[in-house]
Amino acid sequence: MSGRRSARSGRGATGAPPAEHAPAGTPADQDPTIVMRPPSAGGAAAVRGRAAADAPHIHPTAIIEPGVTLGPQTAIGEGAHVRGPSVIGRECIVGEKTYIADGVTIADGVKINTHVHICGGVTIESSVMIAAGVVFTNERYPRAADYQGEGAAPSPMPEVLKTVVRIGTTIGAGALIGPGVDIGPWAMVGMGAVVTRDVLPHALMVGAPARVAGWVCVCGTPLGGAAVAAPAECKRCGRRYQVTYGPRGRILSALEPGP
Repeated sequence: MSGRRSARSGRGATGAPPAEHAPAGTPADQDPTIVMRPPSAGGAAAVRGRAAADAPHIHPTAIIEPGVTLGPQTAIGEGAHVRGPSVIGRECIVGEKTYIADGVTIADGVKINTHVHICGGVTIESSVMIAAGVVFTNERYPRAADYQGEGAAPSPMPEVLKTVVRIGTTIGAGALIGPGVDIGPWAMVGMGAVVTRDVLPHALMVGAPARVAGWVCVCGTPLGGAAVAAPAECKRCGRRYQVTYGPRGRILSALEPGP
């Protein structure tokens, strides 16, 4: 994985549509959020405001469907496909050949590498990094169609399972994210890991199925193995963490931030 993004404060972690939050001191009519119009309204992008330098950059080969909202300074790469309705916040990067389904919400400052598949029902909070080839799923027992000879399709059909990726998480290249999981803040999922259950905050997850192999600081530095003792202190940035115990074992939470 490359292109590490440093943690920045002040980003929304809820995935709220960026159009509702103009930068401080900026009139609402200058917010360069872009909203794709339906074909009946002309099929073109409507850019609000006059700050052209802050407008999203969309590669000519990218497909952005009606109903997609893009925040300022967000870049959509070559051959990417974003379905609507969906929301992508400000200062995000969507790499080439990435697919984002309808019903996806992505907050500010998210970096998505190439060939990533994000299915419906996924919410990604701010400052998340998703490396190349990551695949999200949203059903446990999918079928293409009902068996022939059945009287009627099951009704009602089960809804897709919701997945949330919390603030500051890193997901390594080629990881598979199962349906209906909650990946905790500042967790780190190793390349090729298969996540089938919720991930604790700051946990380093490896393997298939993924298991806790250690703990990581906000800055990305390992804090120790799975049996890390309290108080844990980052050797790089000086942040300190307390260790508590819950139903699933150790849980790390930050004390006062270091220098």
